[in-house]
Amino acid sequence: MDQLRTNRVKKKRRRKKIWMWTLLSILLIAIIGTSYFFYTAQGAYNKSFDPLKRGDKSSKREKAVTMQDPFTVLLVGTDVKDSSDQNWRSDTAIVAAINPKKKSIKMVSIPRDTYAEIANTNGFKNKINSAPYYGTIKGVGPMTNTVQTIENYLNTPIDYYVKLNFKGFIDVTDALGGVNVNVPFDFNMRLFWKNYTYKKGPAHLNGHEALGYVRMRKEDPRGDFGRNDRQREVVQNLMKQAMSLNSISKIDDVIKAVGDNVNHNLKVNEMLDLQSTYRGIPKKNTNTLKMSGYDSNKNPKGIWYHYIPEQERLRISLELRKQLNLPLQTPDGKPYNGKIPEPASTTPSSR
Repeated sequence: MDQLRTNRVKKKRRRKKIWMWTLLSILLIAIIGTSYFFYTAQGAYNKSFDPLKRGDKSSKREKAVTMQDPFTVLLVGTDVKDSSDQNWRSDTAIVAAINPKKKSIKMVSIPRDTYAEIANTNGFKNKINSAPYYGTIKGVGPMTNTVQTIENYLNTPIDYYVKLNFKGFIDVTDALGGVNVNVPFDFNMRLFWKNYTYKKGPAHLNGHEALGYVRMRKEDPRGDFGRNDRQREVVQNLMKQAMSLNSISKIDDVIKAVGDNVNHNLKVNEMLDLQSTYRGIPKKNTNTLKMSGYDSNKNPKGIWYHYIPEQERLRISLELRKQLNLPLQTPDGKPYNGKIPEPASTTPSSR
């Protein structure tokens, strides 16, 4: 029994790809949005542009929005290594609600095992990361089905999306010439059947080394908190490097990585607007909403799901709708006139 539980934990950890993909997605779009794009990156744009199979707006909108209005971006990290594997599931999914006038962002991460109703399945419920699979078999498309599932779950429109695969992080880091970090303590990390050693103090890491650096949790005495600090460190340093790029050869390498590893539904002018909006938002105005839930396999099939209490789902939905200047509603679309509930305390996992 202990071995089975250990194997479950190890499997869960392997599946938890880095949340930094989401922030790097914004970074990548900002890079694409440079003037250099118009001269050399048309091919990369054509490869990465993949519009959703819907009209010009979300079904949760009365009218289409622009990036002068409050809008959302769904940031997805897939569980596949590169673009050759089309049988993907969403391993990281974060909704970023951006209000240009308030110069603020509210972000919420949706755990991949969250028990939710999957769009276009007549009410069937499963892990939310299975939405791409059902989108494929139903002919809707994996990304469109993912968007619609999350829209329905949070009662929040998804206006834009950016999808990044596992290899994208490595390629972009290498294209930027690696990343400088300050290793907090000595540790070892095994990644892709290779061992990496990290010594306390300043270090310069390539793509694979950086991935190992941000994924390690087991040897960190602070657990997820320590890993989150390392992730923020790497993201911030990469973004500084990207924003200060002055080498045409490096820009070209990054654009190639974008074309091979990123999909999105942003038009060129929207990329430029996103770049401008993102740069104008102070760090202090970026707020991460934590959605508390619990793991359980107490169901007829004995499958482990992550359950979000309805009160928590309501709270997150209201927070996002308020950020977007939308009328407050319950997740099922009914008017809501009360106060936004307080965050729930974290419920212990049953695993």
